[in-house]
Amino acid sequence: MAIITKISQQEKRKDRYNIFLNEEYAFSVDEAVLIRFHLKKGMDISKEDIDAIAHQDGVQKGLNTAIHFLSIRMRSEKEVRDYLQKKEIEPEAIEETIRSLDRLSYLDDAQFAKAYMNTQINTTDKGPIVIRRELKEKGIKDKWIEEVLSSFDFSNQLEKATALADKYRKKYKKESFVVQKQKIEQALIRKGYGWDVIQEAVVAEQAGDNEEQQEALMYQVEKAHRKYSKYTGGEYRQKMKQSLYRKGFSISDIEKALEQLEQD
Repeated sequence: MAIITKISQQEKRKDRYNIFLNEEYAFSVDEAVLIRFHLKKGMDISKEDIDAIAHQDGVQKGLNTAIHFLSIRMRSEKEVRDYLQKKEIEPEAIEETIRSLDRLSYLDDAQFAKAYMNTQINTTDKGPIVIRRELKEKGIKDKWIEEVLSSFDFSNQLEKATALADKYRKKYKKESFVVQKQKIEQALIRKGYGWDVIQEAVVAEQAGDNEEQQEALMYQVEKAHRKYSKYTGGEYRQKMKQSLYRKGFSISDIEKALEQLEQD
């Protein structure tokens, strides 16, 4: 047995107290733990008591850490667990912390999934495939993922995907329609849209401005000409045609563009 000979509040952490046993510093505890165990000067304390106090202090530390983490924004249970592990909270303390958070209604993965989904739809251009993957990574169960994704219906996806397609079409306006289409499709795949949505979004953008496409062709012609101008005759024309054909322009359009270039 030992006797608590002194209890002092820490200067930097006003919510923690130093406990001295037999005139020597022994450990520190959270204020909530101090109150729970009715710790006071002159109290006899056993090794078993100290172990129980240490365990509860670990739980309280985990709870305080988790609540601070949750105060910034909603988190999934897995995110909280991962954060507590990162903060080196003991495994048993993590489990008790999670149970306490559940009782206090700090954790609700179903509500988290719904809130996360709404945020992604309203503030990002992510498609359902990316959102599903992110929710999965956050430890959300499949049934809740599917439930919240049902609100992101085809028409909403198509609206966002079409806007993205228009954005990328402008970005790649100096490319052929073929290359534009490929790059737009690749971009929408990376954003997490399904093939059915992508095809409709791309079709909406393939109305194609012929004047703009002609400008793109002449831009690529001039670019290729700078590269192959050291060649002459048939070799020059062959290299120009091959280069432009690889970029998605038709042979007939290439022929016309080369004739225009020669006339200029």
